[in-house]
Amino acid sequence: MQLLLDGISKKVGPETWLYNMSLTPRTGEVTVLLGATQAGKTSLMRIMAGLDVPSTGHVRVDGANVTGMPVRERNVAMVYQQFINYPSLKVFDNIASPLKLRREKNIDQRVREIAGRLHIEMFLDRYPAELSGGQQQRVALARALAKGAPLMLLDEPLVNLDYKLREELREELTQLFAAGDSTVIYATTEPGEALLLGGYTAVLDGGELLQYGPTAEVFHTPKSLRVARAFSDPPMNLIDAAVSPQGVQLVGGPDLAIALAPGASPALTVGVRASALRQTPRAGDIALAGKVELAEISGSDTFVHVSTAVGELVAQLTGVRYFDLGEAITLHLHPSHAYVFDAGGALLVAPRRQGGH
Repeated sequence: MQLLLDGISKKVGPETWLYNMSLTPRTGEVTVLLGATQAGKTSLMRIMAGLDVPSTGHVRVDGANVTGMPVRERNVAMVYQQFINYPSLKVFDNIASPLKLRREKNIDQRVREIAGRLHIEMFLDRYPAELSGGQQQRVALARALAKGAPLMLLDEPLVNLDYKLREELREELTQLFAAGDSTVIYATTEPGEALLLGGYTAVLDGGELLQYGPTAEVFHTPKSLRVARAFSDPPMNLIDAAVSPQGVQLVGGPDLAIALAPGASPALTVGVRASALRQTPRAGDIALAGKVELAEISGSDTFVHVSTAVGELVAQLTGVRYFDLGEAITLHLHPSHAYVFDAGGALLVAPRRQGGH
């Protein structure tokens, strides 16, 4: 199934919820809608589903204009943050309902297979009200997967689950999506979730579509500061800078040997991902001395907030490390790992990816 959003926008009263945009999700692939709350993700998905009609533009499926066609006439599966199940049916029958409508064979086997993938096989004889919120959400996911619709819309489906289960289900869903033929639209606020799901990513902010492309490409080459902010967790370190004879000078700090195209704006912003900062220097690194303001351990990494002459920086250091508040620390950065944005926020230079890609 080929979905095309052609020049759509959405206004509600005097407010613009979606600005003019066009998007063609890849058939049979996962397209992640990434953005903060109120970025426009849910509004866009409702238009895709047929729950809302765009103020301008058209929605086409396999070339046919389906703008305004109600959701009940479309073959779409949807899962929202707020789980929706049939309360009077047991879990088994909730999952089996779309299979029964299609009069499929081997329903029992199929239901148990999907339930096993989502770790709810032990709840098949219970009613949804007897389950926790996270378990009910997994039932809703299982029913959507069983439907096998050509278009599957998932609006932050894991947000109400605990951290460990989210990690497990992301991996399972990635495998399930890869094994299916559905075009999957998956909305999330979490950059890490987009990277784990892979596929393609559309970055939204304030109702605008900022960038769309293969997920790794959008992450490594954000076309603007707005995209970089949306696709960084922890947030990208942003440092005021200016053009210098050596390339780029951090305001209040050292020069970076970065080649800029002629005519670059004098005022620049250098972006540095937290993972690009190190304690141990390497050849060609610059040094940024400072003091520890905060240290947080998350999983197998330590996030250190450091006050430096160029501003507060956050470094993501591998391993569990302990720091005293106010402790002197020196962070190291190689110029090839820095992003450079012009005065208008457009990307000028991105780090060279490993392997030259």
